[in-house]
Amino acid sequence: MARLKITQVRSQIGATARQRRNLEALGLKRINQSVEHDDSAIILGMIERVKHLVKVEEVK
Repeated sequence: MARLKITQVRSQIGATARQRRNLEALGLKRINQSVEHDDSAIILGMIERVKHLVKVEEVK
């Protein structure tokens, strides 16, 4: 299982309510904030819904 660093790179302005909920569930509340999570199916699903708002990197 890989570890992922997820950084919110775009504003939530224009995001749907579901996208905002996914960002909040990931722990992202503001632009340039980063969090780390394991690449579980749940996390990957949330990332997929907000992929245009975040940057994802694998942590080594």
